[in-house]
Amino acid sequence: MPSITLLHNPRCSKSREALALLEEAGADVSVRRYLDEPLSAAELHDLVSRLQGDIKELVRTNESEWKALAADSNDIEQVIAAIVAHPKVLQRPIADDGKRAIIGRPPENIRELLA
Repeated sequence: MPSITLLHNPRCSKSREALALLEEAGADVSVRRYLDEPLSAAELHDLVSRLQGDIKELVRTNESEWKALAADSNDIEQVIAAIVAHPKVLQRPIADDGKRAIIGRPPENIRELLA
């Protein structure tokens, strides 16, 4: 089973569910609290290259910081710039095995990395 990095916010119930799911499966999990240790633009570009799903899913469009930016959720550079400036707008949780990254909404989606 590959090592999985979980971009995690412990205050988020979905993120906690995802962590529990990975731990119960016996996965080798490395937790990164992205609010405490934000991702750089380069890390976000790498993450996007492995992301399964639409780039729009990478941002929390209901956050006031996102709305204030009036950014285009279809424009990868605007999305990355927004996340670098305001890590809070990054969707959570995200599980990444280095080959694929999956947004855990719902948390069960990350089971794909366990197969």
